[in-house]
Amino acid sequence: MNMISRRRALTILAAATTLPASAMADVPIYTWQGRALGARATLRLAHPDAGAIAARAASEIDRLEDVFSLFRPQSALSRLNRQGSLEAPPFELLQCLSLAGRVHEATQGLFDPTVQPLWRVYADAAVDGRSPRTVDLSKARDKIGWNGVHFAPDQITLEPGMALTLNGIAQGCIADRLADLLAAEGLDNILIDTGELRAMGGDPNGKSWNVQLVDGRQVPLKARALATSAPRGTTFGEGTSGASHILDPKRGVPVPAQWREISISAPSAGLADALSTAACLFPTKSGIQSCVRSFQDVRVERISAA
Repeated sequence: MNMISRRRALTILAAATTLPASAMADVPIYTWQGRALGARATLRLAHPDAGAIAARAASEIDRLEDVFSLFRPQSALSRLNRQGSLEAPPFELLQCLSLAGRVHEATQGLFDPTVQPLWRVYADAAVDGRSPRTVDLSKARDKIGWNGVHFAPDQITLEPGMALTLNGIAQGCIADRLADLLAAEGLDNILIDTGELRAMGGDPNGKSWNVQLVDGRQVPLKARALATSAPRGTTFGEGTSGASHILDPKRGVPVPAQWREISISAPSAGLADALSTAACLFPTKSGIQSCVRSFQDVRVERISAA
């Protein structure tokens, strides 16, 4: 059963080209491997201080998991869901919620992180090998609504019984944060893959990073991000027979298998992540295109029908 994430690994490729040639002469590629964001993680860095930088990057990933993870009981998000409020919330969580609110408005409510109670009902039913109970679905639908989320620099509060999932946006936000950290460390040709792709600068040769889509077409990334969502990429149940993990907050059901994959590029990975997730809920290509035009410099790179 696959109910956690469509991401299978985290990969970071980075090199410094602004350092003097003498400093970069014969610098080997440093490789760190471990676990991050619940997946295999690989960092490949070309920098004289690559080992120390990799350690700081790994520490930052761990810190961000303590903000966004639903699987860490003491993460900021888990405590918010459990308590219904969170004092002195992390800046990254506030920033992510602010972006989520913008996408919620632009999608006319189709992107809504408050679907977590509904997601829980479907997930629990899948674990038990049964269909969700009507009464449980009805109770969960009553707890959905972005207007029940209130946040300010000093506190985040949720209406009683509500809970958030940021699985449709947090991976992108984490990629953006890692890109900023590595850029501050003196690395300027960076490609980060957290399931969403974030490019800072180009490849080590100064050209764009070329990312290949499923249909074989390449999308050049340079100071840009790319996210792909697949409604049936992760399901509540075995194989492709299960329901999609992307839920319609208005109808309270998994999205139909209308789209196979949707890829969107944007200036930030958080925005690309959220919009590609939301796009799966639109019934028409024209609706998707109209939505992304609400944001500057956002492009639909590929829409594949099921």
